[in-house]
Amino acid sequence: MTVMSTNQATIHTRFTGRNDRFADERLFDDKSFKRGQVAEVASGAKPARKVMILGRPRDEAYSQLTASLEHTGCQLIHCAEFGELSSGLIASANMVFVFVSSFPGSSLFARVGALIAEAPQLSIIPVVEYADQEKAAALLEMGCVDYLLAPFSSSQLTLLLQRLESALAAEEIFVTRSRAGRRLLAMAQRVAMANAPILITGETGTGKEMMARYIHRFSAADDAPFIAVNCAAIPEQMLESLLFGHEKGAFTGATAAQPGKFELANGGTLLLDEIGELPLGLQAKLLRVLQEQKVERLGGHKEIPLNVRIIAATNRDLPLEVAEGRFRSDLMFRLDVLPLHISPLRERKDDVLPLASRLIRKHAPHEQRDDLLTQAACDALIAHNWPGNVRELENMLQRALVLRNGLFIQPQDLGLSAPTEANMPAIASISAEVSGKAALRASGKWAEYQHVIDTIRRFGGHKTKAAESLGMTPRALRYRLNAMREQGVQITF
Repeated sequence: MTVMSTNQATIHTRFTGRNDRFADERLFDDKSFKRGQVAEVASGAKPARKVMILGRPRDEAYSQLTASLEHTGCQLIHCAEFGELSSGLIASANMVFVFVSSFPGSSLFARVGALIAEAPQLSIIPVVEYADQEKAAALLEMGCVDYLLAPFSSSQLTLLLQRLESALAAEEIFVTRSRAGRRLLAMAQRVAMANAPILITGETGTGKEMMARYIHRFSAADDAPFIAVNCAAIPEQMLESLLFGHEKGAFTGATAAQPGKFELANGGTLLLDEIGELPLGLQAKLLRVLQEQKVERLGGHKEIPLNVRIIAATNRDLPLEVAEGRFRSDLMFRLDVLPLHISPLRERKDDVLPLASRLIRKHAPHEQRDDLLTQAACDALIAHNWPGNVRELENMLQRALVLRNGLFIQPQDLGLSAPTEANMPAIASISAEVSGKAALRASGKWAEYQHVIDTIRRFGGHKTKAAESLGMTPRALRYRLNAMREQGVQITF
């Protein structure tokens, strides 16, 4: 067994959420990951994943990783240098293992940073030795999702792959492409492994409930319940009964026994949203339930054992609430074991367009196009300050989908000011020698439009000849020109 120094163990635990001795820690238990049901990737019916291994095959860890991944059914792509990564390879791969020892530190961070920027959907896992754990920590801060410590066992690799599979499935819930968002998801994956309360903070509309659902999806069994309670939306007289349940006759109108939300969430996750609004009288009882992991219904005498992950969320400054006497300090410390903070959308501009695309698919699943937003609308979305965060974005897109004039969404449909011409992306001119459908596919949306216009001008406005040169019928060209007009392209012929 390999022994880590105290410093190494601290770094290892801090950035991966796991420790070779974690079975001895109270923070973790056998239900902490998938409730103790870690699926064996090798024996599961998982589809083959494309995995890149980046580095020089000069040590035992490289051979061990290759053999283990092949055994799990992964399709492997081997590259010795970053320069061998073509756009096609990057687009086809699901994850990449980077052997840190194969690259000098001066170029490693720049290369990994460029890869993260180019392919934010790619799961990048550094493979490090004990001496390189500080580099692994820095790479995690840059946006890598996890790291693998060599030498490693097959069970450690299996657990890592299972976490990545769960993370990919959970990403359907919480959408992010920004560096801050990737760091947040990596931290969420680590805290999800611990059986301890989680406190999610952030402004209104940032997606705190979505983050709670992400953690639940990542860590709980597929059939485990997820129960959400908005502490601010329920009258105080009803909230106690709703949370803890009641027996028949416990109060006037209690004609039948009713389990509370804690009982309903047993074996799963309970989200206490807007926890800062919880009345002081209930805070003491909640604290006792969290400490004892037992609940007693109103009017009852039997304690019911609980196995519930507690996630609390708030947009308030809890230390300030404590200082002003509106929140119990002992409850705050009990909830704030594993804190997560979601940055406002104005600080995550890289997330705006991916979120917009996902929200459009959610609210307009019947649309056949994935480019409903014009370039001007995209620029307006990115320029907006988003005081209402993701909730404001969702409401704005719902309104635009209903009230838009034409097929595409323009800035005015969003209720935003059109960006100035200086902010519009430059449209590259396409060489006259390039023609046909291949040029249309290769030039990109706006360059494609410019290519169509240049071709028509090259034939003196003769659309039939221009259509033949473009590799389409005259009718298809007319449809293309109409779509360009709806996108805001000025056509003067």
